[in-house]
Amino acid sequence: MVREIKVYNTMSRQKETFSPLEEGKVGIYVCGVTPYNDPHIGNARPFVTWDVIRRFFVKCGYAVRYIQNFTDVDDKIIRTANERGVTWKDVADQYIDAYFQVMDELNVRRADVYPRVSETIPEIIEMVQGLVDKGFAYELEGDVYYSVESFAEYGKLSGRNLDDMMAGARVEVDERKKNPMDFALWKAAKPGEPFWESPWGKGRPGWHIECSTMSLKYLGKTFDFHGGGSDLIFPHHENEIAQSQAYCGGSDCFARYWVHNGFITIHDEKMSKSLNNFFTVADILQKYPGEVVRFFILQTHYRSPLDFSDERLRDAQAGLSRLANAKTSLDELSGSDGTADTAAQLADSAEAAREAFYSDMADDFNTALAISRLFAVAKDVNVYYNDVVNHGKPFDAANFRRVRAAFDDMAEIIGILERDASKESSEDAEIEALVEERLAARKAKNWARADEIRDALKARGIVLEDSAAGTRWKRA
Repeated sequence: MVREIKVYNTMSRQKETFSPLEEGKVGIYVCGVTPYNDPHIGNARPFVTWDVIRRFFVKCGYAVRYIQNFTDVDDKIIRTANERGVTWKDVADQYIDAYFQVMDELNVRRADVYPRVSETIPEIIEMVQGLVDKGFAYELEGDVYYSVESFAEYGKLSGRNLDDMMAGARVEVDERKKNPMDFALWKAAKPGEPFWESPWGKGRPGWHIECSTMSLKYLGKTFDFHGGGSDLIFPHHENEIAQSQAYCGGSDCFARYWVHNGFITIHDEKMSKSLNNFFTVADILQKYPGEVVRFFILQTHYRSPLDFSDERLRDAQAGLSRLANAKTSLDELSGSDGTADTAAQLADSAEAAREAFYSDMADDFNTALAISRLFAVAKDVNVYYNDVVNHGKPFDAANFRRVRAAFDDMAEIIGILERDASKESSEDAEIEALVEERLAARKAKNWARADEIRDALKARGIVLEDSAAGTRWKRA
């Protein structure tokens, strides 16, 4: 099912037709988290985005290799460890575990490899030494710096030049450097810091060199996609390009397509830990299920800013509930028999919606528009269900299977409505028990108790739907 896919490439600042480096295969590297704190909603956006992109490529027939690193050696991790009186590895392990817990809740599938900086030190040292040997880097008393002036194309990703790059840049003050923009590839060890032996003495890697080394190790000198948040364009990704292309020897190596997601904002202000206006995913999951948070993220195109609020999360929850209601209708009718010809138009419409969905996704992964196709099918499914269950319309099993296949295909790419029934929450089990109790009360003509249960569930945001086939419930 391989088709033409358009991708907005940050490097060219325009949409380009995707052409894989290797026919039928896609290589993806996405910058992961620095595990020194619980993941916040801004951390979640790129990983949910890339999970959908990866799912889409797989559905289109590609074999995908997806790499996502952990920066487990970092100033912030070291500082947190020293404050707590534990090791840097204790801190990193704790928050890597926290990362996986919330990503599992968001239904983000695991990457093929999660390399860590601490496990890639020999390869990092080899790359740094290579840059020194080639004249792109220099040593200063145990530190090794990359010389930005040695790379003629420095700034091509961000569109900056060396004269204006100081504005807004994350630059370590060191008057010894040849140019203020030169960045550290290797840092000499300081008291209380982890270190590794190197040709320049005891030390540890700089921030940028790690991703170049790990992508080179797991994807080769050239690969298809490099992704991350827009805040990484400069200096992180800019520096990755400079050191990687200098090391590999050519402007045609390293990532071919650069894809960056927009910021999450709070009342139109960028969310960040430094501004103390961020929300951890774990805290949000106390109020909303993971797939609601996922759905909230995907209802906006990945390159657009996404404003976070309870109101928008509630809207996402309501929208997802409508889709879940259609999924329930599909589940209930799919086990039925029927040879009537009453769903041919519904099936044709569902398959047309699926084709439009794929076209939307093929146009720079437009999940916002693609999701609208799911809503259109859901509406038609619920109408058909009502006609069959409540109005005696003959059921068309063969065509309904086509509808089910189209709906499930789209939902799987978005990554919703996949919860395993065997993993129902205790709340769901409690709701089911109350629904059964209400049904028994109605049979016993105990209308007061039946109404009491309905009102109690309504107060919890649970809507009951009575029909000839029984009672269903959904979250409002």
